[in-house]
Amino acid sequence: MPSSASDAVLPDLAVVGAGPAGLAAAVTAAGLGLRVVLLDAGERPGGQYYRHPAPGLGAARPEALHHGWAAFAAREAALRAHVAAGRIAHLAGHHVWTVVPHGTAAAGGRAWTLHAVAGPEEAAATLQARAVLLATGSHERQLPFPGWTLPGVVGAGGAQAMLKGGLVLPGRRVVVAGSGPLLLAVAGSLAAAGARVPAVVEAAAYTGYAGHVPALLRNPGKLAEAATYGSALLRRHIRLLTRHAVTEAHGTDRVEAVTVARLDRDWRPVPGTARRIPCDAVAVGHGLVPQLEPATGLGCATRRAADGTVALVLDDAQQTSVPGIWSAGETGGIGGAQLALLEGEIAAHGIAGRPAPAAPWGSPITALPPPTAREV
Repeated sequence: MPSSASDAVLPDLAVVGAGPAGLAAAVTAAGLGLRVVLLDAGERPGGQYYRHPAPGLGAARPEALHHGWAAFAAREAALRAHVAAGRIAHLAGHHVWTVVPHGTAAAGGRAWTLHAVAGPEEAAATLQARAVLLATGSHERQLPFPGWTLPGVVGAGGAQAMLKGGLVLPGRRVVVAGSGPLLLAVAGSLAAAGARVPAVVEAAAYTGYAGHVPALLRNPGKLAEAATYGSALLRRHIRLLTRHAVTEAHGTDRVEAVTVARLDRDWRPVPGTARRIPCDAVAVGHGLVPQLEPATGLGCATRRAADGTVALVLDDAQQTSVPGIWSAGETGGIGGAQLALLEGEIAAHGIAGRPAPAAPWGSPITALPPPTAREV
């Protein structure tokens, strides 16, 4: 998207979010000759996935807490190089709360105004760009149960964020519960950091993936990743209870135990199957939900994704239904960091008017839908 002389100082692209998708989009777009502004609420790039311990904690090997760290490290180094060369302006600590059109599309001069709050003082910040890429990620889906407000009940992703960003555990004996592949990663990370994980309580059944064998075969890396998590559970003697759910958390000042029960095909607890597991923390989550603000505020069309969540409608170049607004990563459907990196690169090529890159192995990455309770 080349600039004209009349808007020489206007950035070609504003990227909102510096997680895997936004970071990949920013450095790829800069490499293609675009002037880029990267805005992120965090102080360092990486988003929720590649979180960094605070410098004062003195972490010697933060990469040990992450999967696929090399992919992030390469793009972070590219970001630093582009910032030094003046091709990217990285605005850390900027939380974008709305995007509005500026100018008219009919006149061919439409740009976009981004409004943000910046820094600890939350000062107002405004900037304009000729195109916007939204890489706002996702948030955890939570299903309430009796006792879920007790201290010690945290999100599964929240537990991982505590470990990655603060080098702390939510407890010493942690039950991991909910549904989705994130549970295995969380359980493995907590156990490796010294927590006792008496059980991973998975509401679905992994046999549900049997109906997606072609997609699995196109993603050999995911198969290897699943094998790694599975072996970690076996090595650390962590029980995997599929088709089970936490039905109640017990305690006074904090969690002391949970009751788990087997689920039938309609997600209902089966009478007589309840068991009590002592613990001092519960990490629970039922997958991720795309974070669609401010896309929906702009009127971007949405669709129902394979996992039942609402995601943005995107074309093959990652453009939304609103011309000039692009998106990449979990906003278009939950697919994980590897898919987000590729989508960021595809979007950057689309914005620059270049052919999209192919996946490293010559075929697109396919996001796998999670199994459901009926797939048992």
